[in-house]
Amino acid sequence: MIRKIALKEFKENLREGRFTVSIVIVSLLMLMGVWLSYNYLSSVQQQHAEAKQNARNIWESQDDKNPHSAAHYGTYAFKPKYPLSLIDPGVDKYSGISIFLEAHKRNEAQYMAASDQTGLARFGDLTPDFIMLFIIPLLIILIGYNSFTREKEHGTLKFLKGQGISSWKLALGKWTGIFLPVLILTTSLFVIAFILLSRIDNFGELNYGVLLLLFVVYLVYYAIFINITLIVSAVSKQSGISLVSLLAIWIVACLAMPKASSNLADSIYPYPSRQDFASRVDKDKKAGLDGHNPWSQAAKDFERETLEKYGVDSLSQLPFNFDGYRMQKGEEHEAQVYFKHYAELKNTFQKQSGVYKAAAVASPFLPTRFLSMALARTDYSAHWDFSDAAENYRLSLVDTLNMHFAENSTYGDWAYKADRSLWKNVPDFEYNPPSLGQIMGRNWSNILVLGLWFSVSFFGLKILSLRV
Repeated sequence: MIRKIALKEFKENLREGRFTVSIVIVSLLMLMGVWLSYNYLSSVQQQHAEAKQNARNIWESQDDKNPHSAAHYGTYAFKPKYPLSLIDPGVDKYSGISIFLEAHKRNEAQYMAASDQTGLARFGDLTPDFIMLFIIPLLIILIGYNSFTREKEHGTLKFLKGQGISSWKLALGKWTGIFLPVLILTTSLFVIAFILLSRIDNFGELNYGVLLLLFVVYLVYYAIFINITLIVSAVSKQSGISLVSLLAIWIVACLAMPKASSNLADSIYPYPSRQDFASRVDKDKKAGLDGHNPWSQAAKDFERETLEKYGVDSLSQLPFNFDGYRMQKGEEHEAQVYFKHYAELKNTFQKQSGVYKAAAVASPFLPTRFLSMALARTDYSAHWDFSDAAENYRLSLVDTLNMHFAENSTYGDWAYKADRSLWKNVPDFEYNPPSLGQIMGRNWSNILVLGLWFSVSFFGLKILSLRV
């Protein structure tokens, strides 16, 4: 019986011009979105590989020089793109693609793609996630807003009940009739994305399990909107009232709540301004050891402690070059300062994330949005992981260069130079993204909230369908 009702709903929708036009428009938008993302990512991946290789070649081709000078010369860490960013690019275009690594300073990621876009970009890019998060829920509303009101207005509801069809089976049949075209559209998008991703060389490992999980997340999201659509249609007396009510819900859930939660989080837990952050860092750096200033009180205290530690009377008696050693210890002090202040930024980020998670109770869009970005590894958590990995590599790089200078030269020998073999022996930056287990652990609350939305909306549909 449920199958027959679903086929009936599907056939009735096919007879209506708005359904056909809507499906065609959404299908074209999906194809355009996937194709545009594919072309963009293919180009970006090629540029990324070339930039990474060029940066390495420049690093290894340095002339003979003091190792600490090489630390100031620096190199780059490039943020890799991942396959599922084809579906959900997340915050990648706002978070930068590379970090310059140099001595004494932790730099931010730079070369944001958003900075190269025009003012029209504020209206959003045509990407697969935009279509799946915003357009398909709207399509669900257009398909199902009159599922029950149509029966009431045509007087066929009593006829169906008279045939012995239970209200719940009727609701399930209508639910299936709406879900089928949505399932076909979503499956087609993911299949096309998979085919295109398999054609991009050196684009990282495509995890089929994560791709399937992302597919399931979106299906649950659509199931929630179908439940809400049928609930509103069941309680509405007229199709016009049902449509207006559902459009209002869509506006609040998909447009208003994300913006409101962002503004609320920023007002409760604001980030410090760039100037304020820089002044705090500079103040703490000056309060400790400066590797380039041997005349400061901190440097003199460190010199005395080092002489006492090694039991010698002068710096020239140390088994290493104290200049390089002092610069490394100064680097370690500065690293601790950066870790402290960036930890404060992370804490603010976590608090703001808590606001978003609380707001997710009011909108299924938010947990779906965060889960989608997390699984695609394009959320801010993934960017933090990359930034931390780049910083750890920077510290390791500078430590290697400073200690080479300290261990292979004598005190006061600033003319010492290392050859190119040192630059080549320094390993290149490699970044391993968070595992699926780590991603799920960070997003357990989003999974729980999305599951609650699905369960509560399905339960509400069952209760209200019995009262139709």
